[in-house]
Amino acid sequence: MELDKPLWVPSEAFRMASPMHAFMEYCAGRFSRTFSDYDAFHAWSVEERGDFWSALWDFCDVKGERGTRALINDEHMLQARFFPDARLNFAENLLADEGQGDALVFRGEDKVRDRWSWDRLRSQVSQLQQAYRAAGIGKGDRIAAMMPNVPETIACMLAAASIGAVWSSCSPDFGEQGVLDRFGQIEPKLFIACDGYWYNGKRQDVADKVRAVSAKLGVPTVVVPYAGDAHALATSVANGATLGDFTAPFAYRPIQFEPLPFSHPLYILFSSGTTGVPKCIVHSAGGTLLQHLKEHVLHCSLRRGEKLFYFTTCGWMMWNWLVSGLAAGATLCLYDGSPFAPDGNILFDYAADEKFAVFGTSAKYIDAVRKGGLTPKTSHDLSSLRLMTSTGSPLSPEGFSFVYEGIKDDIQLASISGGTDIVSCFVLGNPMKPVWRGEIQGPGLALAMDVWNDEGKPVRQEKGELVCTRAFPSMPVMFWNDPDGAKYKAAYFDRFDNVWCHGDFAEWTEHGGIIIHGRSDATLNPGGVRIGTAEIYNQVEQMPEVAEALCIGQDFDDDVRVVLFVRLAQGQALSDDLVKAIKTKIRTGASPRHVPAKVIAVTDIPRTKSGKIVELAVREVVHGRPVKNKEALANPEALDLFVDLAELRT
Repeated sequence: MELDKPLWVPSEAFRMASPMHAFMEYCAGRFSRTFSDYDAFHAWSVEERGDFWSALWDFCDVKGERGTRALINDEHMLQARFFPDARLNFAENLLADEGQGDALVFRGEDKVRDRWSWDRLRSQVSQLQQAYRAAGIGKGDRIAAMMPNVPETIACMLAAASIGAVWSSCSPDFGEQGVLDRFGQIEPKLFIACDGYWYNGKRQDVADKVRAVSAKLGVPTVVVPYAGDAHALATSVANGATLGDFTAPFAYRPIQFEPLPFSHPLYILFSSGTTGVPKCIVHSAGGTLLQHLKEHVLHCSLRRGEKLFYFTTCGWMMWNWLVSGLAAGATLCLYDGSPFAPDGNILFDYAADEKFAVFGTSAKYIDAVRKGGLTPKTSHDLSSLRLMTSTGSPLSPEGFSFVYEGIKDDIQLASISGGTDIVSCFVLGNPMKPVWRGEIQGPGLALAMDVWNDEGKPVRQEKGELVCTRAFPSMPVMFWNDPDGAKYKAAYFDRFDNVWCHGDFAEWTEHGGIIIHGRSDATLNPGGVRIGTAEIYNQVEQMPEVAEALCIGQDFDDDVRVVLFVRLAQGQALSDDLVKAIKTKIRTGASPRHVPAKVIAVTDIPRTKSGKIVELAVREVVHGRPVKNKEALANPEALDLFVDLAELRT
């Protein structure tokens, strides 16, 4: 593969047919402007954000009253407000379609299949809305759900949004304390849980956990049948009911959508919580809707009736992102369980059967498919697939190449990055631009994203902090239980005055793209030089002997030294020759400064519930400091592998 050429270039016909091009033309006519190219359009969208977001509202036919003011207090990011006079309802915009066409398609590994029409979804939302109101739930009340990624979860969320209740969810694989660390802070009025779930071909029982959480939250509990005995579980908790019994008294009637302010709380999302109790990040209905419409319709070219898939759980913000695809009229393809059950083909089987237009997943999944020797390009009909998106961690250059070599050669590959903090993306795909190996295509429209050095100066082709210098609609409304905003300000605005500092270590490329080198708080500083961990992973994880890696900086001898932990492929041992090969690979592929002082084999690497490796938690363990919230981890026992290692004493 030629490295000096793009992996994919949109054809003229592709660009001209894109909703992005149509929107550029729409804005040019509406505001009597001429845009010479996409870059000129992006610059305008940043400078004239009020006009941009007003135009997007109308272009996407947002249901609600927009009001006359689009943006006030723009000079102060924390005081800026978008559409202060608007009234809208998030659920109304996601339930704009009706009829017998598919709204939701579901697969739970190879165990369960289901399809929900728009009418079935609307009917379930109608019954749930009435049941919520009968239970005394109204505007501003919280509903907490420990649920798999099934259609019922979406219906429960939409019913909450329809009356102005605030939704918060996690996946059922969270431990009891992890659930309580999240939901205990927000004091919900209702707890919704499943009766079990499938993972890796096995039924996972959650009955004891549901009973314990329900008792400690002290609120009514609705049990959704999926992989267990919902009736038995519902009768064993105080104020418990199955979903069917909860909604049985109510027949379908037209849904009453509560008109709400643009900034009305919609979701509470949680930070990973690996260094303390998770932060409760509150996102607005209007900001979430507009930002997601922009990303789905313009950046992903999502069209009505297309199939949108993202491999996610309900504890990751990509679930919230996926659900908003309904507002574009897309059919959502949901999956719950292991992406390798019963084997590594299951998601590509699903993609071929349902004719996905957009396939979203994690960088780790793409790497696992590559290392598993699978070649979906030759084994599956992926002719309908036009866009693949990747997030969760930086996609390696080899991952980029594999998508074109092993999955599909004529496809737009969009590595995307943003996060829970903004329930969306700062940088993502662009149908108007080429895809270069190892690079995210560019910043989102109307986002004044930049890369700054430690002195607060913009830098090009140099690593620095990813910042945003102007307000944007999907900034959090607030943190829960942060009345004076001190925690919110400390999280994003302490580094640079009046500038959002996101906490990613990033770099502009010569093509105007972006490379994310890892989280800023996980960067390494040997000899005072900042190094992104992703640069090391990109080298070592190419090696067939290495399944995955985790890198930290260890305080040692009045400096910081790089320590690399590797989980080896089956049958491999960490010989002196392999250590030498790893160091040589890193030295030649990255730089001598990236070479680890120590390479240590471990049998497992700790990760969050959404699959992200936890460098900070490992760093704490190595330095003998306690990890404050192990409940945030999918495999907390893995941390024990890093305690008091003899190799790190010398």
